[in-house]
Amino acid sequence: MDLLFEPSTWAILAGIGLIAGFIDAVAGGGGLLSIPALLTVGIPPHLALGTNKLAACFGSSMAAFTYYRKNLFTPNLWYHTFIATFIGAVSGTFIVYLIDKSWLEKWLPVIIIVIALYTLLKPNAMGCNSFTPLKKPATAVKQWLQGVILGFYDGFAGPGTGAFWTISSTTYHRLPLLHSCGLARAMTFTSNLTSLLIFFALGKVNLTIGLSMGLCMMLGSFIGARSAIKFGVQFIRPVFVTIVLLIAAKLAWSAWF
Repeated sequence: MDLLFEPSTWAILAGIGLIAGFIDAVAGGGGLLSIPALLTVGIPPHLALGTNKLAACFGSSMAAFTYYRKNLFTPNLWYHTFIATFIGAVSGTFIVYLIDKSWLEKWLPVIIIVIALYTLLKPNAMGCNSFTPLKKPATAVKQWLQGVILGFYDGFAGPGTGAFWTISSTTYHRLPLLHSCGLARAMTFTSNLTSLLIFFALGKVNLTIGLSMGLCMMLGSFIGARSAIKFGVQFIRPVFVTIVLLIAAKLAWSAWF
């Protein structure tokens, strides 16, 4: 599908890609900016989803690589999680075409609001000094349970996936916050790439727009990841809670009003 845009439209998409990449690297949820932007400029819904997955792969890969370079993510500890996330994302992407997801659209904001309240009210929701990086892999059962569920969710719906990964990794594996962020970015890249391949096979990806927006997301993700690493929990916590609440508000407005 060929789309001709004015320079101002390209500039808007670039700016939104930059901001979305930054948000994704810190808290997740950049798709709530990028997908509406793509729809607003006239891209059909399924094509917008596939194109956004292409752009998101650039952002999540840069963020994951940045955390990896800073020794905040160790891939060989999460072998089972990679596979489980891949399988979950494949299942979710295909199933979303087969069933009515209206129930999810209505209750998802409630779930996300609960996560925000949990983060605000529970002292250790974003880690504490006693949490230390894993020296050996988490049990296969834990990895498969987390990976399949969150991979499926990202393929099926998507909003807030990064937030789910960050909070669940901190609570479930007792990881320090930055290590949870590193794991979250790596796994969202895995599910993004998996869904992208499926959308690409279905012919639902605009390469020109996806690549252009993806480069901006990559820059935003680099800045966001570096900021999170430099400033730590004092920076991540308010950004995380703010983005999660905005995600919930956006979804609630769309579903209930």
